[in-house]
Amino acid sequence: MAKKATSDKPRQRWTADAIYCNLSYLMMLAPGTIWLLLFAYLPMPGIIMAFKNYRLQRPPADHWIQNPFIYSLINSPWVGFDNFQYLILPTNLNNTIMFVRNTVLYNLLFMVVGLILSVALAVIIHELTNRFWAKLYHSIFFLPFFISWVVVAYVVYALANHAGIINTTLTAWSMPPMEIYKEKAYWPFIFLFANIWKYTGNGSILYLAIIASIDRQLYEAAAIDGANKWQQFWNITLPHLIPTIVLLQILAVGRIFGSDFDMFYTLPAGSVFIRDVTTTIDIYVFNMLRSTAPLGYPAAVALVQSLVGFVLILITNYIVRKTRPEMALF
Repeated sequence: MAKKATSDKPRQRWTADAIYCNLSYLMMLAPGTIWLLLFAYLPMPGIIMAFKNYRLQRPPADHWIQNPFIYSLINSPWVGFDNFQYLILPTNLNNTIMFVRNTVLYNLLFMVVGLILSVALAVIIHELTNRFWAKLYHSIFFLPFFISWVVVAYVVYALANHAGIINTTLTAWSMPPMEIYKEKAYWPFIFLFANIWKYTGNGSILYLAIIASIDRQLYEAAAIDGANKWQQFWNITLPHLIPTIVLLQILAVGRIFGSDFDMFYTLPAGSVFIRDVTTTIDIYVFNMLRSTAPLGYPAAVALVQSLVGFVLILITNYIVRKTRPEMALF
């Protein structure tokens, strides 16, 4: 039998010339890489706080570690999984269920509605024949992404507090006022509207770029065959968008136990009457940090939050890889 020919080539290392040729791309990656190193990888040793009874201590003058945080992190006693048991104690179980429910349901709502509206906005803008108006409308929808939630919270308060514009108008019309800072029923709709208003324009950018890259001859051929706009979208546009949609949804599933802290913290204005529908995992962790609870408790909650998100990404990617391997993240 003839030996099978092999075409294995030795792995080439990057030379100075190769680095120089790719210098522009490396410089583009540098800011994001530095950000990840400083804010994602450098703090990772702090994970052990979730397994310790952390108490801030002043290091002795002759100790080789003089940073109080690092010294306390190393010398605090281990407690194993005791900090995690705090989440399922009978006195805290209802709160745990409440903030997990709020976080997951809000994220599912934002994922579904945000995806539909982002794709719809991208298609509508791309169908505008006048490019000036297309760019203008897209800029208008994209602008809210740069507005701080603090500003939005003040606007909502000015509109909806007991002496705000809305209640003043309702009173003038002899109608009962709306106490949105006391009524829980309003807040799922307020959060949904705020999320759509802020992120739809930003979310449509990638879909708009993909639609613009589709060969126009496909649409012309479909139009000649008698396909209407809906049929063109369903048979041409959507198949081109699906790989990106699947990739973004895999990443979104990994963030399903996280939340937009700024939105959920600022919009309710600290009202205790609506905390049952406005408290998410991130707000719960922040409130524990502000309280007298041991730091190991919020550290344990944050670690569980991250681990669950990581596992969900693996599961979702596994399902996608089994059904459509070419769309899997890895």
